[in-house]
Amino acid sequence: MTGRMSGEPGRRPDALRLLTARHGGRKGLLPPALERARSGTAQGPEEWAPQVAESAGLPAAAGLGPATYFADLAAPRGERHVRVCTATACFAARGGRHLAEVEGALGVTAGTVDEAGATSLQTVHCLGYCYAGPAALDGTLPRTGPDVADQLGGRTEPRAPGIPVADTTGVPVLLTGIVGGHSAWDVWREAVAGRRPEDVREEVTTSGLRGRGGAGFPVADKWAAAAGKPETLVVANGDEGDPGSYADRLLMEEDPERVLAGLALACFACGARRGIVLVRSEYPRAMARLRRAVESATAAGDLAASVEAAGPRPFVEIVEGAGSYVAGEETALIARLEGARGCARPRPPYPTDHGLWDAPTVVNNVETLAAVPWIVAHGGTAYARRGVPDETGTKLVCLSERFARPGAYEVELGTPVGDIVTRFGGGLKDGRELVALQIGGPLGGFLAGTALDVPLTTAALAEHGAALGHAGMVAFDADTDPYELLRHIWEFAADESCGACSPCRVGTRRGFGLAQGRGGPGESYERLARLMGEASLCAFGRRVPAAVRSLSRAYGPALEGWDR
Repeated sequence: MTGRMSGEPGRRPDALRLLTARHGGRKGLLPPALERARSGTAQGPEEWAPQVAESAGLPAAAGLGPATYFADLAAPRGERHVRVCTATACFAARGGRHLAEVEGALGVTAGTVDEAGATSLQTVHCLGYCYAGPAALDGTLPRTGPDVADQLGGRTEPRAPGIPVADTTGVPVLLTGIVGGHSAWDVWREAVAGRRPEDVREEVTTSGLRGRGGAGFPVADKWAAAAGKPETLVVANGDEGDPGSYADRLLMEEDPERVLAGLALACFACGARRGIVLVRSEYPRAMARLRRAVESATAAGDLAASVEAAGPRPFVEIVEGAGSYVAGEETALIARLEGARGCARPRPPYPTDHGLWDAPTVVNNVETLAAVPWIVAHGGTAYARRGVPDETGTKLVCLSERFARPGAYEVELGTPVGDIVTRFGGGLKDGRELVALQIGGPLGGFLAGTALDVPLTTAALAEHGAALGHAGMVAFDADTDPYELLRHIWEFAADESCGACSPCRVGTRRGFGLAQGRGGPGESYERLARLMGEASLCAFGRRVPAAVRSLSRAYGPALEGWDR
């Protein structure tokens, strides 16, 4: 046990966390053991999780906590396990009707296993096929399209098209390895051979790069906060859960080398010997591609074969998520890696001081890291000329299935939202009218279809009650009932709240209850919204009322009373 874990000033690890660390948790043994137990039975976690914990020398709570929290562990599992997406883009594609159609085709209700134990059905929030939804995973095989139920029922040939990709900048940063075929490992080799860690940090500082996972924190500042500290780790957050976004899936599947090279450069800049990539379980192809890319890079000598052999070249491992939206928040992600429930933690202390097992930890999202090789190769000044002065660079914007030309577009920050919708996306299919546009996931916000003259920046969107987030864009036409959409947002919030704080845990369920009717929410809602916005532990709970408020403003009188 290190001194850091046994009670270094600034943080007091709880007893269960220390026990888990002592008995295999630090080596990451507990989550895989739980998954193995889950896959071998149709019984619920109460039957097998305590035994897994006991075999690791842990109390039952250490196994039951994560096993009952993560959707992939808690969901009943048959020999054939189907996950159907009920997130916002798939909801918009069929008005939510596809779930009942899938249940009918498979003969099983969501959240159950059929009597023979042969087929189980689980609802999930986003599979990353927002451009072709509704979507489902049959085991690890994707199925997409309005006839997804017929595909799962064997009545239609299965299909799952690749992500349409386009660069609008002329000189792509994020898509350069996909549309141009340039190797990011060459940049890494030149950097580790001829530069110092502070040189890499300086280029990133000059670039003005901010985190692309939603928070928008300056990347160089986060690196500087952890640089030079003993045992520093860097985690690539590939737990992209925002419905409507599939940029991270694109990068991990089509250019995993760029993601890994960016992670290696971050490790070099921070003095970290170890990197971890957390990938959503809903992205099985990304998981496989990254693992093969790690094996190739290790064989080529670009990555170390073990932590003991690591130095400037880090050891990198790939870890699979277990189904949780909030586990994409950095402190919840760290809790998940430690083998615990993926709940957000209070800050301070910040992860750069006390993160994974209390070691200094830098968490950067996949898209953020994918930009680093270009910045190091071309210089921070060249990157800073892109975008706008306070928000530099480019962003991958994902357009949903309702657009005439759905897909992932690399654009410069500051590009008007209206241009993205009309010039790149081609407006909506069949010339339909855009009524409302969701940006940045279910907690990002909504714009009215007639109010798109807004630059794609965090600051400009905030002035209109929205947020940049992952920059996924989900379009809604007149076929969508605004009250059904309102209920969908509150239901998502209630399902995905981690439960760590009362304002969010109770507030999301209360909000969902209020949304069941078709009238106004009543006087109590104003107090509820204020409490959630001011007292929730993390951005999830704080953003829910703001997202609902923006939805009400986008629809106007149709949702009167929800704009508080």
